Amino acid sequence: MTKSALNALTRGLARDLGPRGITVNLVHPGPTNSDMNPEDGEQAEAQRQMIAVGHYGQPEDIASAVTFLASPAAGQISGTGLDVDGGLNA
Repeated sequence: MTKSALNALTRGLARDLGPRGITVNLVHPGPTNSDMNPEDGEQAEAQRQMIAVGHYGQPEDIASAVTFLASPAAGQISGTGLDVDGGLNA
């Protein structure tokens, strides 16, 4: 599924489920340190140069964003995508 399709699905689900008190959001992670994409891997330096904050994200960064979106503090956030990418798309 393309990013555009996921965004459209997120907006549609947010409209459909909002009346039930359910929020729907999408998290767009950027380069994140993992076994498949290590921050010291072959392409890491090239990727780091494109990230505004200059370093890979950690899995905890993504988890923190998801935790926030699932919390009561984010009750008015629905139908949107959150870039957790260190400014890669800035």
